[in-house]
Amino acid sequence: MIFYLNNNDVPVAEKLFSIWQESYIIEAKLLKVNGFPPLNRTMQDFLNSSTHFYGFLKNDVYNAVIEIRDNNGTLHIQSLVVQPSQFRKGLASKMIAFVLSENMECNFTVETGCDNLPAINLYLKFGFVEAEQYETDHGVRKTCLLLKRTGN
Repeated sequence: MIFYLNNNDVPVAEKLFSIWQESYIIEAKLLKVNGFPPLNRTMQDFLNSSTHFYGFLKNDVYNAVIEIRDNNGTLHIQSLVVQPSQFRKGLASKMIAFVLSENMECNFTVETGCDNLPAINLYLKFGFVEAEQYETDHGVRKTCLLLKRTGN
């Protein structure tokens, strides 16, 4: 099941921190980058975040988490992480489908590394289109993808 996660709760923030570390260390290797910003996020950052977190929980374990930020009516998928033992089991798709279905009238944006082809292909499958590419200050070329809903 997918649940809203209260990141202001210390045990929740601890679990968020843990899955972030486990998932993003693999993405950093995929992108061939040292000093990957998501890995610098502290538990305190999760506790203080104003974004919204939703998790796929099984036996009280966070198997996947999606983080959403509202940018003046356009929702931005800030992060999507999956427990490495759960890769390739469709959880990322379930998380995206969930937030899209819960926000039918909203446009969405997401950014990922240009070399993260599994993530790019996943978002394209949901109708996102590439809006732009840019170079970051930490050496990762990123792509911004947009899902524009009819009438928005």
